Amino acid sequence: MLLSLSNVPRDYAWGSPTLLADLEGRVPAGGPEAEVWFGDHPGDPADVRGGGTLDAVTGGSLPYLLKLLAADSPLSIQVHPTIEQAKAGWARESEVAADDPNRNYRDDNHKPELIVALSERFESLSGLRPLPDTQRLLSALGEGTGVAELSSRLGADGDVLRDTIGWLLSGEAQAVVDDIIASVRAAADKDSGEWATTLRAVAAIADTYQGDPGVVVALLMNHVVLHRGEGVFLRAGLLHAYISGLGVEIMAASDNVLRGGLTPKRIDVPELLSILDTTTGEVPVLRPAEVGAITEYPVPVEDFALSRVVLDGEEVPVEVSGPTMVLVTAGRVEVRGASGDAVAIPIGTAAFATPDEGRVTLSGQGEAFIASPGGSGAAA
Repeated sequence: MLLSLSNVPRDYAWGSPTLLADLEGRVPAGGPEAEVWFGDHPGDPADVRGGGTLDAVTGGSLPYLLKLLAADSPLSIQVHPTIEQAKAGWARESEVAADDPNRNYRDDNHKPELIVALSERFESLSGLRPLPDTQRLLSALGEGTGVAELSSRLGADGDVLRDTIGWLLSGEAQAVVDDIIASVRAAADKDSGEWATTLRAVAAIADTYQGDPGVVVALLMNHVVLHRGEGVFLRAGLLHAYISGLGVEIMAASDNVLRGGLTPKRIDVPELLSILDTTTGEVPVLRPAEVGAITEYPVPVEDFALSRVVLDGEEVPVEVSGPTMVLVTAGRVEVRGASGDAVAIPIGTAAFATPDEGRVTLSGQGEAFIASPGGSGAAA
């Protein structure tokens, strides 16, 4: 079976008023448009051309959720649990109402993610920076009292990042937070050498989330700038936040999020710290293929696989051994099923192929992303 999918953008406050409209070549809607979901998640299943929604076709069995994401301002700093942590948390909260705002676990699954940039610049915070590098960054902020206190804590013994993040989010460090933010703003207004881009980004975050302790948490994280076609994989336990830009995102089918700042929503600090991975280091950037039409973005999970196809008039066959989506992000692309019927897929919409198709063929000139369960969908 070959279906055409679309959906209405979700209007989260951090969404861009123009990025999705520009991608699709339409007039902006006049408000924020943050995400378009292509999946069978009960919160917003994709619409099927001709009537109905995708969950009626799949029974809610898709292991992944594919999205277009358009950020105009930073999303909350967040982390997702491992499967083991999710199962334990789900069991602990079995007596808590599903709609209770104090509930942390919405299901018993993990939520690894992959984001690939569609805009020429996509900014994110991904993972915790090595401590020696963060100490160098702090030295660029001058000798303020707050900076000195943070530097001292990061130089102590033990699991200092976990302890420091807990302290920042506890509510006990607000005077220090305010002093550090003032130092960041001052440093961002002058030449700060190797840290200039990062400090300008954190200062901009501070303008959006004034006085939020998450601004200082952001100062401990890697500032990653992706260019079109580049991606990052975000494993369980990895602290992250998207700042701005347009991208294709795919994740395991889960809604488990523990927040760590840059949000008016509840932050459960002890639970956040219990699942946080404080291993430091750069998050590898996955780059597009320099040769050939197809870029695969390898990820160490079985929930999903994603590849990018650049079409230049030649046909590209794709094996289908699991439920597969073809999301079009540029140009004119057709998808032909095993029966030979071809479906034109407008930019910003997707084709969905059930496993019985066996193979679909892409043709035209443009760009598309192929999503499937891990290892089940690949160019032939």
